[in-house]
Amino acid sequence: MSIRNAWYVAAWSEEVSTKPLARRICDLPIVLFRTFDGKASALIDSCSHRGAPLSLGTVVEQGIRCNYHGVVFGCSGRCVEVPNQPTIPEKARVQAFPLVEKDRILWIWTGDPALADETLIVDYPFHSDPNWPSKRTMSKVASNYALIADNLLDATHLAYVHGGTVGGSNPNVHMRAESSLKPAPNGLRFERLMRNAPPPPAYSACVPFDGDIDRWQEFDFVAPSTVLQYSGGVPTGADRATAAAPRFDMRIFHSATPATDNTCYYFYSVSNGHQVDDPQATETIFEQVGAAIVEDKLFIEAQQVRVDELGEDRLFDNAADAARMMARRMARKYFADVEARA
Repeated sequence: MSIRNAWYVAAWSEEVSTKPLARRICDLPIVLFRTFDGKASALIDSCSHRGAPLSLGTVVEQGIRCNYHGVVFGCSGRCVEVPNQPTIPEKARVQAFPLVEKDRILWIWTGDPALADETLIVDYPFHSDPNWPSKRTMSKVASNYALIADNLLDATHLAYVHGGTVGGSNPNVHMRAESSLKPAPNGLRFERLMRNAPPPPAYSACVPFDGDIDRWQEFDFVAPSTVLQYSGGVPTGADRATAAAPRFDMRIFHSATPATDNTCYYFYSVSNGHQVDDPQATETIFEQVGAAIVEDKLFIEAQQVRVDELGEDRLFDNAADAARMMARRMARKYFADVEARA
């Protein structure tokens, strides 16, 4: 199972309200809810009276009420009310989890709360930046969470899996890309430049390029499971820093949260930087990326089935796996560094 001493995305901010939300994270049943004053909280999703799910309960002034026998728990997990009984037993408490709301994301820590260092949480100000209008969603994927970053950091699959969306149909564009890979604090930086390349269908659906373009892809992997992507294109030979329209600019926030060993939640947002005043432009690129993620999901889930069936020992690495392999190493280092502080 994934190591719990890490921050994972529990939900987008807008997913959590005064209606309790059940979610399995790191193989733990968790209930997310907001109090009437807007504070988001996360508790184990089981009343400590008779074990009923709190996600079937109701948010009340003091916290969340179990709707089986009416026991109420505060945001700290401590029981604050037992109907028809003035005394509250010491055992009347449930586990509470550190939960931080930042950049319209709710981050949860399911491990040792003493190690929950908020400075380790990813910064992503673009969700509130009017120059990058965005749209967010989550997809459930039947795979280990680490396969999401593996897929994103092996860009050579783009032409084969995403020929009709974000990749383009010419594999040579991706094979001959100029690339740079280097470690970064808690992760890595992976950059790719594809000169004089035909714009892929997803780009053309958004921007009317007249001919070939220079494409870039920049990936920042942040352990354990977040990838921040910036992709774009300008007409071949144009200065990326100063080129005006036509140009394509897109940012994607990717983060995978383990549910169980072989299932995860894939949270992603898509931000439009090329036609910021046109809501339809944001919708169009969101749809294009969504179609590509459906394509990825097909392969990732099928990959997980075969790995479960045949094991990983038979698999080999090639040159395109360098970023993926570095990400795995950085994730192991991240976990070791966090736990060393215990």
